[in-house]
Amino acid sequence: MEEPRPPKNNKTTILLSVNAAAILIAGVLISSAIWLNGGLTFRAVDERSDIVEDTIGEMELLESVSDSDAKASSVYTIGNDDYVSTSSHEFDNTEVPAGELWNEKAITIYATPDIDLCTGGGLSDLGEMYWQTSDANVISGFYNSARTWLGYDNDTCRYPVIKGTGTTTITAGTYDGKRKDSITVTVIAPPADQWKHEVLSLVNKIRTKNNLEQLTWGYTCEEAADIRAKETTIKYAHVRPDGSSWSTACPVPNSGGVSGENLAIGNAAVSPATTVALWMGSETHRANILNPDFTKLAVGFDFDLNSDYKTYWSQFFSTY
Repeated sequence: MEEPRPPKNNKTTILLSVNAAAILIAGVLISSAIWLNGGLTFRAVDERSDIVEDTIGEMELLESVSDSDAKASSVYTIGNDDYVSTSSHEFDNTEVPAGELWNEKAITIYATPDIDLCTGGGLSDLGEMYWQTSDANVISGFYNSARTWLGYDNDTCRYPVIKGTGTTTITAGTYDGKRKDSITVTVIAPPADQWKHEVLSLVNKIRTKNNLEQLTWGYTCEEAADIRAKETTIKYAHVRPDGSSWSTACPVPNSGGVSGENLAIGNAAVSPATTVALWMGSETHRANILNPDFTKLAVGFDFDLNSDYKTYWSQFFSTY
């Protein structure tokens, strides 16, 4: 049976980001770019080993097919405070005692994680360091570099490899033996509902700075946004796992309207702030965020430590 055609005044826009080798969407081949920071290292320290795994891949957003109704702004304003994450932990910057690395003895972080573990007190010129964990089921190790694209320093920070929630003790020190310290790290699940509404808040800050009306929470498509985020763990595309269009999750009503979708997954999309920053760094994703036609936004979020990409986001823009 032929599917009913939507009313003529219906318009949809589709935007996609992906961290993969290549993907075929709407007949257009889109190749990804994966930026790697660092490599593998292995050093022995006092009959112990640094635990270092893999490399850090920064997901770059790719432009996908969008219709002619997507309105991209040629001039847009982003303030630095737009991307200050409320989930990041700022280490104590007061003077660290001689021979130690931190003033703090315990911290709590999210499992995504939106944090690099850094030495405190503005320490520098530490030379090479080792980083160890007491419970590999919580933090299994560290990448041998920090997320420098977010401003973290490779000399004093390490990005943890999160394997589960719980508590572990991190021990770090310098190879010359001048400094050694331990800190207790408790890993907790990310607050999904809070983070979804933080995305709306960040989007509205950006729209206000660009003289656009703020969006309200899209209750009509709220369930659809969560469904779409969950579906991207199975099929990362604007085609749903059953083969239908993404827009069928919350169809445009017969009275007409406009809708659009942004997606993001992977190691760079670990918090509301970093995810919105990724979308704003892409012209077509930015076009949805700055589209003056939209009035509502629902945000979906799914997190699964056992999946390939772990963190999955969707934005469902609409006028209904």
